[in-house]
Amino acid sequence: MEITVDASELKDEGKEVIQGLVDFMKEKTGADVTNESNKVTVKGETSAVTKKYLRVLVKKYLHKTELKEYYRVISGDEDTLKVKERKLEED
Repeated sequence: MEITVDASELKDEGKEVIQGLVDFMKEKTGADVTNESNKVTVKGETSAVTKKYLRVLVKKYLHKTELKEYYRVISGDEDTLKVKERKLEED
C-alpha cells in the first residue's frame, strides 16, 4: 500500500520540518518513507499503514512541532492526504 502526504504548504516553515515529518513517520510506522519535492510517500507492506492512521500521525507531528494551530490535515484524492494552512480569523 502506498499513501502520499502532500506537505508542500509546510515548505514555508523550512526543509527541516518536512524532514522531521519523514523521520517521525519512519519511527512510528516502520515502513519505507521517502520525500521528494515536498511530497512524503509511505510504502507499507502491512495493514498497519492505513490512511486513517497516517492522518493521526501527521496531526500528532503538527501538535509536537506546535504547528497544529496553523495547519490541518485533509483527505485528498484516493491514497492522498494534504496538509493545508488554516484560515485564521482576523480581529
